[in-house]
Amino acid sequence: MQEKLAKLLEEAKEQLNNAATLADTEEIRVKVLGKKGQLTEILHSMGKLPPEEKKELGMAANKVKSEFEGLLQSKVEDVKNKAKDARFKAEKIDVTEPGAEIAYGVEHPITQTINEIVEIFSSMGYSVYEGPDVDTVFNTFDGLNSPENHPARDLTDTFYINPDVVLRPHTSSCEVRAEKELPLPYKIIVPGRCYRCDTPDATHSHTFHQVEMMVIDENITMADLKGSLDYMAKKLFGPETKTKFRPHHFPFTEPSAEMDVSCFKCGGKGCNVCKGSGWIEILGCGMTHPHVHRVGGIDTEKYTGFAVGMGVERIAMLKYGIDDIRLLYENDMRFINQFK
Repeated sequence: MQEKLAKLLEEAKEQLNNAATLADTEEIRVKVLGKKGQLTEILHSMGKLPPEEKKELGMAANKVKSEFEGLLQSKVEDVKNKAKDARFKAEKIDVTEPGAEIAYGVEHPITQTINEIVEIFSSMGYSVYEGPDVDTVFNTFDGLNSPENHPARDLTDTFYINPDVVLRPHTSSCEVRAEKELPLPYKIIVPGRCYRCDTPDATHSHTFHQVEMMVIDENITMADLKGSLDYMAKKLFGPETKTKFRPHHFPFTEPSAEMDVSCFKCGGKGCNVCKGSGWIEILGCGMTHPHVHRVGGIDTEKYTGFAVGMGVERIAMLKYGIDDIRLLYENDMRFINQFK
């Protein structure tokens, strides 16, 4: 029986030396140590032997088993390492070959414009305030001093969810919300999306963006409004930019004005961009009407303030020389990539 164990070990060594794959090593393991393996059969036959022979044979069998398992483990690791080396050689990367060019994204011009406006006003101490796209009719019209027969209340002017809920046609609806929510005094800027029943053309869209500015504090005057907007215009369009305020009417501001900037293309001499006038209208503004402050529970004897509303698309089109607003919504990367 001892000779049989020695022969079994020699044959196993030879087979392991010739094994080239993990499947080969597993086949050898089963042949030796499996349920019907050679060593297993020897161990099972020991029950018929006398105690002394059984003890001696058991020690020899365990020694063979231990040595075989060590050889097997060593061979398995060797086969794995050779397979890994072969795979690395097959998958070798040629580092001298030029890599694929990485395509970098670019912010949309509307996003760039909003971020630039926010950055300008943040430098003046303004905070960003956001409101919902879907708001109440009260916040959108009634609270902003627009009577029920105001043209903006016409169902054809905006999108109504129901008689009391509307898709906001302007970010001014956040003015009432801010007055009720924020502690005084405050300076806020409100960027957001708006909706109106406009027929899309080169200068109109049913969905667009606005940025609202609102300040409430003691002793706020029209001079603060004009100074803030003049600073913004110079930051947006260049230090040589001039501003002009023309009287206008908005129900939620009094006095109200529209602001023009000197044409940045011709310098005020007159061209196709400014239609020969030398000036370009960019926003509406005014001192917040006392009725609006009262809706928000603000003491109109102590506090005053101003509000400004500007269209982001209009600013972007003027700043980047875009002649059709629809280009901003087509998601054509050939167009968007120009603004890197």
